[in-house]
Amino acid sequence: YRDYGKKLPFTATTTQPIASNTKLFTAIAAGLLVEEGKLDWDKPIRQYVPSVKFYNDDLDRTITIRDMLSHRTGITRHDLIWYKSAFSQKDLFERLKYLEPSEAPRSVFLYNNMMYAGAGYSIELLSGKPWESFVRDRILTPLGMRSTTFTIDDMLKTPEPGVPYTERRDSTELYQIPYYSDAIGVAPAGAINSNIADVSRWLIALMNDGMLDGRQVLPKAAVKQTLAPSIALPNTGLEVRGWGEILNAAYGMGRWTASYRGHLIAYHGGDLPGFHSQVSTMPYDSIGVIVFVIGNHAAPLYNIVSYNVYERLLGLSLTPWSERQNAIRLKNKEAGKAARAKAGGGRVAGTRPSHEIDAYAGEFEHPAYGVLTVSNAEGSLTFDFHKIRMPLSHFHYDRFDTPDDEQDGKWSVNFLTNPQGEVDRAEMSLDEAAIVFTRRVPAALSSVDTLRQFVGTYGTPSGGKFDVVIRPGGTLAIQNADGTFQNLIPWQPNRFHIKEFADVVFEFRLADGRAVELKRSDPSGEYTFTRK
Repeated sequence: YRDYGKKLPFTATTTQPIASNTKLFTAIAAGLLVEEGKLDWDKPIRQYVPSVKFYNDDLDRTITIRDMLSHRTGITRHDLIWYKSAFSQKDLFERLKYLEPSEAPRSVFLYNNMMYAGAGYSIELLSGKPWESFVRDRILTPLGMRSTTFTIDDMLKTPEPGVPYTERRDSTELYQIPYYSDAIGVAPAGAINSNIADVSRWLIALMNDGMLDGRQVLPKAAVKQTLAPSIALPNTGLEVRGWGEILNAAYGMGRWTASYRGHLIAYHGGDLPGFHSQVSTMPYDSIGVIVFVIGNHAAPLYNIVSYNVYERLLGLSLTPWSERQNAIRLKNKEAGKAARAKAGGGRVAGTRPSHEIDAYAGEFEHPAYGVLTVSNAEGSLTFDFHKIRMPLSHFHYDRFDTPDDEQDGKWSVNFLTNPQGEVDRAEMSLDEAAIVFTRRVPAALSSVDTLRQFVGTYGTPSGGKFDVVIRPGGTLAIQNADGTFQNLIPWQPNRFHIKEFADVVFEFRLADGRAVELKRSDPSGEYTFTRK
């Protein structure tokens, strides 16, 4: 069904998100720019898009658009930067510089939606058109994909939109879940919505080197490049489960290739809450298969059905994929249920928060992940991260947890205290690492008008002196006699920290709206500097 509740049938014109099957559209879009000489697959992307910035100079000098589109940058996925966020493609593009690599470039396959967001915004910078407009004008319209859209709102205006249902995690009950509609920023990785009829035209063009209805709609060279293996993957199915049907997989750009029982297969899956899809082809056998699935519990069907169709058309014996995948699904479901029943087993009884509840409230920020807001209403804390909002309950010590939501999961926040005894950070395990959010300082504390009252010359106890100045860019700093600077980071009214040492505090004393002295304190003592 396209709508299980109303028992409406799923047809070739039912539209649904195709999620990561969007990636090949982005790769072909990049190929169009390569054809025009505006981009090169294998030269550093910064030669063409100078504003793109990665974590370090080595990556800046190295990373190519092929690296970004083939998941071989050495950077892990960081999906919770974009998931349910309001970040734009430009926002995500500008956050790439905060993503530290965990492996050397081109050494390992690490799936990364953020790189596709960055590639999509690069397409906008190079073409002068938003990614959506470029893809529509240069790919969808020439292919005649008239029902294909980029937003859930537009998809819901089509005659037959799919409705997301899935199975409850602790039972077999099917229930309707919300549409995932926050894909604007990561659109080049997974925002396209389409139907079997439209995707068939796309697949036919791919299978014919970009030709459709007797016309060269997609550049042949670009189509070929997306198939070229860029990075190899291990034979996990064989090594872990003893399944040898699919071997020697490699990722090109926007799709995998592998040997399926001796036949070359090119394929990609797409997964968003409630909707799953796979688009695949056996290029040398002139077979293409498109599978759309509704229901997270039914996601394995896109592999099961695809492989079954290929085996039947090729006259091969049938592999028991349904039995294999369903057995794994049921075991995972039971394991998840058992694990959730044991949640909270590590709680230390009898502990209390180290501060009053209001001390944990505030805005905490990470340069890549954005803002975590913790609010206090009559002694109860609430967690707000992107568009996820849930109550926070004390677990033990300075750790607070949310409930375990069927869709949004469980979130745990561990609050951290600085040497002055103030709650200044919040730590969460996100994606592949613990991410630390630092308490946001009110903007007024770093305004030039506020900082100007601290500017002046201050004397030291030994008769020396130094200046407090506002540096270009609006940073307050101590300028030493030798010309070096020590930046002061606003923390509270009249109080500043320094980056190097958390246990050092600078505090200005004001009189009549101007600073008259500066006090520097650390664990070894306190020094006072009088303004001259």
